[in-house]
Amino acid sequence: MLTSCLTGLAQLHEALDSGEARQRPAQRTLVRDGGFWSPQLELELDGIGYYSLISLPLGHNAATQALQMAAQRGAMKPLTGKLSEVRAARMRTKVGDLDRTLVVVQSQELLEGHKRGITAALRKAKVELSQLQALTHKSRISRSQLQDRVKKALAREHLSSFVMTDIAGTNDAPTLLWHVDASKRKELENTRLGRRVVCTDHHNWSTGRIVHAFRGQWNVEELFRRAKKGGVVPWGPSHQWADGSLRLHTFASVVGLMLVSLARIALAPDLSARRMLESLAEINVTLVRTTTGGPGRRPTVMLAPELTAEQRRAVKVFELDKWFPAILSSSTVRPQKP
Repeated sequence: MLTSCLTGLAQLHEALDSGEARQRPAQRTLVRDGGFWSPQLELELDGIGYYSLISLPLGHNAATQALQMAAQRGAMKPLTGKLSEVRAARMRTKVGDLDRTLVVVQSQELLEGHKRGITAALRKAKVELSQLQALTHKSRISRSQLQDRVKKALAREHLSSFVMTDIAGTNDAPTLLWHVDASKRKELENTRLGRRVVCTDHHNWSTGRIVHAFRGQWNVEELFRRAKKGGVVPWGPSHQWADGSLRLHTFASVVGLMLVSLARIALAPDLSARRMLESLAEINVTLVRTTTGGPGRRPTVMLAPELTAEQRRAVKVFELDKWFPAILSSSTVRPQKP
């Protein structure tokens, strides 16, 4: 399904290249979030002319190798420009049988988020482990049940890597000892938390460009998230029931999201889509119909709006000023007296 979709998209890009009379075809890159890395999919993407950019799961062998490299002293270096808060390390290696560039990215914001997640998960795990320990003292739980519940309690947020447990005793009378290893928790923070391993076949791209391209998917995710929640260009409510009508409704929503994205790129990438649309909606031209006290059509005067710097740029980029003459010449026909 994905391959057929990308094949159609590749044909669309080729038509755009032809329409723009490009001597060399434009580069096409598929950016994917963390998930299953498939060598077969990578080869299929290469076959239809797509570069690949994906966040590898941290448990992947290549990701583990990259994290070990990044943990060495001086390996992580700060980027420049708008990515100055990001540190990254880079290596080129084999991922399976394919030659790939791996970039380990560390973000302070992501690190703080991971720390908050671990703190919340650890708080719940401590309560669960204390309750399980109390059950062992009363011999009200079997060893197999204890093992299953301990494993479940430590299944989230890397807890099993620094919360040490010791289950002993018999099946009818098990014992449980546990403690938090502060040194292992600190090692986890220094080597894994706040880090992603980005894998790509763009070997000639700079590290900053790879990180910027990977972060670019956030814009698409944010737009679709807003569309689902009823924000910018909402998909719903949809009062359609036929398949054709639903497809048309969805197509119109996607086109709307694309237009919003293009407008945001043309105006101010640093602004949110909602803030940009609110700024555009505030561009108003007021028409005032005056009177001369005599017969005939009353003249119309346009009151020029007071625009911010962002709005003046929008007027220039979208050539909104060319519509002002049409607005000036418009007038409401006065009803004739019987």
